[in-house]
Amino acid sequence: MFQPAFRPHSSVVPSGRPEPRRRGRARVAASFGRTAGAVLLAVSALAAASPVRSQSLVELYESARAYDAAYLAARALADSARFRAAQSEALLRPNVGLTGAATRQEIDPPVLPQGSLNTLQGNLQARQPLFNAANAATVDQARRSLDAAAAELEAAEQDLIVRVSQAYFDVLAAQDSLETVRTSKRAASEQLASARRNFEVGNATITDSREAQARFDLISAQEIAATNELRIRQIALDQLVNRPNAQPRRLVLPVRLPPVAPAAVDDWVGNSQATHPAVRRSTVALDIAQIETTKARAGRLPTVDLVGSLGATRNSGTSYLISGGRPGTSTAGALGVQLNLPLYTGGLVQNRIQETLRLEDKARNDLEAARRGVAQGTRQAFFSLQSGLAQVTALEAAEASSQLALEATQTGYRVGVRVNLDVLNAQTQLFQTQRDLALARYQVLLGGLRLRQASGTLGPSDVAALNGLLAPN
Repeated sequence: MFQPAFRPHSSVVPSGRPEPRRRGRARVAASFGRTAGAVLLAVSALAAASPVRSQSLVELYESARAYDAAYLAARALADSARFRAAQSEALLRPNVGLTGAATRQEIDPPVLPQGSLNTLQGNLQARQPLFNAANAATVDQARRSLDAAAAELEAAEQDLIVRVSQAYFDVLAAQDSLETVRTSKRAASEQLASARRNFEVGNATITDSREAQARFDLISAQEIAATNELRIRQIALDQLVNRPNAQPRRLVLPVRLPPVAPAAVDDWVGNSQATHPAVRRSTVALDIAQIETTKARAGRLPTVDLVGSLGATRNSGTSYLISGGRPGTSTAGALGVQLNLPLYTGGLVQNRIQETLRLEDKARNDLEAARRGVAQGTRQAFFSLQSGLAQVTALEAAEASSQLALEATQTGYRVGVRVNLDVLNAQTQLFQTQRDLALARYQVLLGGLRLRQASGTLGPSDVAALNGLLAPN
């Protein structure tokens, strides 16, 4: 019996009239086709207008270091700490000041024929601290704050490395996802064409064709979503590195992920207790709190200063001359040691000491909390990385198995023991496994960076090492 040719957007019932439901489905499918075509045309136009040269991870990281506002703000704050520390050094150095005055006196009514008196004065004063425990503690605190500023800057740099790497691999993952969807779409299109041919010759029912058409329409919608996801990821990367249409390099094939070294989690935790910026900041905060207690206790101690002054006075005027004075300049100088000893402060010093002791306890507990948090974060990052590596191994095996399963299903479909839906499901499983495998590899690479960040050992050298896994331009 002759079977009518199958049309993708119209079906025929025994009466010869098109099904109304099929006509509506045809309009939806045509709309999907037009939308997907417009999106693909826009992507192709962007690709044609963009530079073909790809950028390495190191190159984009250097661009971000010169542009990222958060990192530049942290670097400016760290630079300002040097000048803040230098200000405290002035407490140990001489302090010299110059004062001057000029006065004229007019006597009214004048006692003398022209009653006036002119005076010019100048005074030079200097002070050199000889002993001041509070000032010495302040200088020590300022010097220790430089270590805290360096730790803050290091933490900002580590955060920038992770953010750039995350955006870099997000774009690669979105590209892989879009490529997987397009590959799946091509396979679904071929399976749809095969189902149509089999339907035309009477080897399959219309159900196979409709299942293939439904799968093709679904993948078309997924392609639109994947295209938009790639655009969003691309915008995020471009904004971070200040480059239009940045093109990340892909991983070298076959992908060989680096092992975790050292392999013991306790080694990572041990390193984090000494190197992590959060631990170092808390350690400095405890040192500064202890110095603050020393400074509070210095309120009971005397201060000793070397003081000196040199002054000059010149008088003139008729009143001065008539009264017997001689025109000229008189000078006077003084040099001595000044002692200040507080005897009673109304309880100020005692209460200040008690306050700083409590703040010292707080800083000590903050340090312990930082150490515990860093240890916990390092362990979590380590086991997440280990799990990611195991997941990659499992997905590699699943990819090989899914490939064999698809080939067997296609063979069964050709000989008639499998239906079209079985082939579509096998294709979907293979493509999803490939997508998940690519994403898992990127997550392992990012997990290695996060483990180093959690332990406080992340640096530009790790970016260079990761860059070696990328394909050349």
